[in-house]
Amino acid sequence: MKKALFLFTIALFIFAGCTSTSNVESAKVQAVSRNLTDKGVKNQEQLYNFFLSHNPNANKKTVKKIASLYIDEAETEGINSDCAFVQMCHETGFLRFGGLVTKDMNNFCGLGSEGNGKNGASFPSMKIGVRAHIQHLQAYATTENKKLKNKVVDPRYSWPHKAYLAQTIFDLTGKWATDPEYADKLDKYLSELEKF
Repeated sequence: MKKALFLFTIALFIFAGCTSTSNVESAKVQAVSRNLTDKGVKNQEQLYNFFLSHNPNANKKTVKKIASLYIDEAETEGINSDCAFVQMCHETGFLRFGGLVTKDMNNFCGLGSEGNGKNGASFPSMKIGVRAHIQHLQAYATTENKKLKNKVVDPRYSWPHKAYLAQTIFDLTGKWATDPEYADKLDKYLSELEKF
């Protein structure tokens, strides 16, 4: 009887240890908003680690820099840096590029890339390219009365205000992209990012 009680007590401690470990692991998951105008919650290191989980061969210095730029530019314009960053990852194939947009264009969201000879916009630096992406998201996520803090660098900035309003990533399907699974793909990346 004592042996059975002893074994039961040990099993209970093991179970409690497993449960507390899984609670600690789930506590590490930080919720990421899908609203385009909410503040991003992930820092540079978390964005960097998420990115490298998909493209470990990328230039590490470039990835750190671009993560920092997304946080800074998004905060300036009131855009969710987490949403913008995963959208960049999706649009560029985690900076592998290919297709109509090439690395030298500093175009991180396929801005103006429509095919039929329209390869998209080019920007003089990584910073200006990120800024254009953030401004384009701001144009989708707000009305015309919400003014930009920085000078407009997005060549198509005024167009979305007249045509669309997208408050969440889910509203981007059929507006930003014709892919019917576009938002689901972004949502999947955001769910992954939550674990970093």
